[in-house]
Amino acid sequence: MALAPYDLTGRTAFVTGAAGGIGRASAVLLAEAGATVHCADRDAGGLHGTAELVGKHGGTARTHVLDVTDRPALAKAVHSCERLDVMAAIAGIMHSSPVLETREEDLDRVLNVNFKGVLYACQEAARLMIARNTRGSIVTMASGAVDTGGPGLLCYGAAKAAVVQLTKTLATEVGGQGIRVNAIAPGWIRTPMTDRHDGEAQAHTEGVMARMSPLGRVGEPEDVAHAVLYLASDASAFTTGQILRPNGGVAMPW
Repeated sequence: MALAPYDLTGRTAFVTGAAGGIGRASAVLLAEAGATVHCADRDAGGLHGTAELVGKHGGTARTHVLDVTDRPALAKAVHSCERLDVMAAIAGIMHSSPVLETREEDLDRVLNVNFKGVLYACQEAARLMIARNTRGSIVTMASGAVDTGGPGLLCYGAAKAAVVQLTKTLATEVGGQGIRVNAIAPGWIRTPMTDRHDGEAQAHTEGVMARMSPLGRVGEPEDVAHAVLYLASDASAFTTGQILRPNGGVAMPW
């Protein structure tokens, strides 16, 4: 069957940042593919909404209200899984400030969530996969910001670049255990994170971003969720240490 490699029936996935945006879309799609999905986020209401959507699509969801910077809470949630086949470390925050105006506390806050939170998720997932002898897949969330410079994106871009290096390094370290580690670097995606303006200002921003893409549009969370499913599934069985770029062609690195 052509779609059999995408079937996650009987597998368990853990998704951080699952209360909305890319995390929610990924959790729903992984569940549609057959996985039992553990959804983690600090937004309890958003998590409840995601669990309802998973249920409406015939899937099974477990929710964990936590902050990914709380390492003990994250570890407890991950290790509550009887088995773990997929870790999708998606939780992240946005911050914008010129380099000369960036405060230490801003940098620390973004690094804590966007890099350390991903690191903790990767570590706990890999440990559980190794302990259970699971040939699993770890998917991290980078950003198109790692490929292009942009005013105000020092904290965000630096954290996401660190995620890329984490992904490549971990891939070399756990490949021998059959664990694959890959990153996704999306372009401009219409999510609550990018919806930072009101009315015409937001429409103008999205128009600018759409014109930068050869496809003439901005992305939707589902565009990235399908990349998550590909990397989570056996369809990408020979893929590790790679950066997948659903960015509408805005950046085309070698």
